[in-house]
Amino acid sequence: MRTYSLKTKNMNNFHLSVLVHNQAEKYGEKVALRYRDYQTSKWIPITWNQLSTTTRKAANAFVKLGVLEQENIGIFAQNMPEWFYVDFGAFANRAVPIPFYATSSGAQAQYIIHDAKIRFLFVGEQYQYDAAFSIFGFCDSLEKLIIFDRNVVKDPRDVSSIYFDEFIAMGEDLSEEAIVAERTSKASEDDLANILYTSGTTGEPKGVMLHHSNYLEAFRIHELRLTSMSDQDVSMNFLPLTHVFEKAWCYFCLYMGTEICINLKPIDIQTTIKEIRPTIMCSVPRFWEKVYAGVQEKIAETKGIKKIMMLDALRVGRKYNIDYIRAGKTPPTLLKMKYNFYEKNIFSLLKKTIGIEKGNFFPTAGAAVPDEICQFVHSVGINMLVGYGLTESTATVSCYPYTGFEIGSVGKIMPDVQVKIGKENEILLKGKTITKGYYNKPAETAAVFTEDGWFKTGDAGYIKGDTLYLTERIKDLFKTSNGKYISPQALETKIAIDRYIDQIAIIADERKFVSALIVPVYANVKNYAKEKHIEFKDMDDLLQNPKIMELFKNRIGTLQQQFANYEQIKRFTLLTEPFSMERGELTNTLKIKRSAIAKNYKEIIDKMYAE
Repeated sequence: MRTYSLKTKNMNNFHLSVLVHNQAEKYGEKVALRYRDYQTSKWIPITWNQLSTTTRKAANAFVKLGVLEQENIGIFAQNMPEWFYVDFGAFANRAVPIPFYATSSGAQAQYIIHDAKIRFLFVGEQYQYDAAFSIFGFCDSLEKLIIFDRNVVKDPRDVSSIYFDEFIAMGEDLSEEAIVAERTSKASEDDLANILYTSGTTGEPKGVMLHHSNYLEAFRIHELRLTSMSDQDVSMNFLPLTHVFEKAWCYFCLYMGTEICINLKPIDIQTTIKEIRPTIMCSVPRFWEKVYAGVQEKIAETKGIKKIMMLDALRVGRKYNIDYIRAGKTPPTLLKMKYNFYEKNIFSLLKKTIGIEKGNFFPTAGAAVPDEICQFVHSVGINMLVGYGLTESTATVSCYPYTGFEIGSVGKIMPDVQVKIGKENEILLKGKTITKGYYNKPAETAAVFTEDGWFKTGDAGYIKGDTLYLTERIKDLFKTSNGKYISPQALETKIAIDRYIDQIAIIADERKFVSALIVPVYANVKNYAKEKHIEFKDMDDLLQNPKIMELFKNRIGTLQQQFANYEQIKRFTLLTEPFSMERGELTNTLKIKRSAIAKNYKEIIDKMYAE
């Protein structure tokens, strides 16, 4: 097979079409991927040789199916090893894999299939199969479903779908290897690699085009920044592979020779992370918020000398890690001795309880990280690298360096990513990681670029030195009926750290004052009621109790003190059910869909503004 490679001054930067094969030559029987067998609860290893061999069979099977160069194919599944076979088998043929969120509805899948004219759709488990089959007849381009999970029961009317093992068997003899090799030899960094559809918080989804050049540049700049990462690391694949953060990260892990452990079911992460004990893992702020809330709850329950020690440990940890280590200073001997004591007796136990005691670093992005959470995580010795990016920027625009980072920022701007501040303090981007535009949407593409080629992020912020700070999402700014502008995310980020609050949606647009819909942490509210001997019939009765309302009023009042009076929450409603994706209130990445919340809770919202 002819090997295509792009060589830069400092490294061999292999094209994605041959990446796994080049790595197999280097690593052979070293483990590349690992997945959990739910029948035995054992983690099954996949070596680099196995990954390369199966990918080659998949590439041949694509030719047998009739897949053309630069043709779009779909993957509608949760995280599974099969994703990687399909992705890299497609890249070998210069085809374009398009990921669907595993929780997408049939209508959402239909939109992407129609927009991208997908003929072949890979589906994961029963839900994805059922959703895809239900809209099969409405998709003119769709020809075949290929099913990852052998346990999926096909519809009796289904005469065209095949299982993934049957697909792989089509390429078993490698009879199309000459065609695959010829296509791979034409692979270029200018080829389209993926189309990633936005989750559509407003309007219809847009397909962000990412070319191979975007990923190759992302590899280069991340290798320059993440100097402690190596082929000895173990990464937990936790976020959906549909999301650019996890997708680009996993490609980078393969580029670095890092083992990837695939978490099939998001709800299992607390179990699987303890089984794997990864050294690195992408996550969202919510993961760390739950860790913080758990520690705060533990401190609140603890009495006497033990509580004093826990509080002192956090104080010492903050001084040691933030005041000294972060700043590149040598800690005083006494402080170092105290920290080593607390690290051995408290912090190491916390990290072991979470499952990250072997931690190297943990990239975190996707939403604002509250300063309190960031300070806490670093104080206990967890190297959380806060970052900022978009699908359109192939993820990372900026992230924390190992030392010298500024809490409250989104990190140091990545090497060779150009960032400047435009009108309304909008963050503008240029560079090789920036998308060339939206698939089939020339008008929308033109609208997000300035005349001189800068990409408009829609986020406001400022730059101090080489460090980037976010202030708000321009499109999400609310304007009250009094003419005051409110940033809902800033307030939501601050309030959400409270251990009694699970979810919050700020209401203010065209309203007289700020209000909020709050989803409590129900278990914590029940425990509080038990401690205070508050009797209640059900959750609805409890959340309307004046003592509970007073509890939330006081806690919100304390948390929002730093905000101007017109920005502060004046009224709120405690909800008996959380916001959900099923009702359209959350995107697949768990971001609030404000339009859906405004519609679904209109009666409750109007009541808060009634005189």
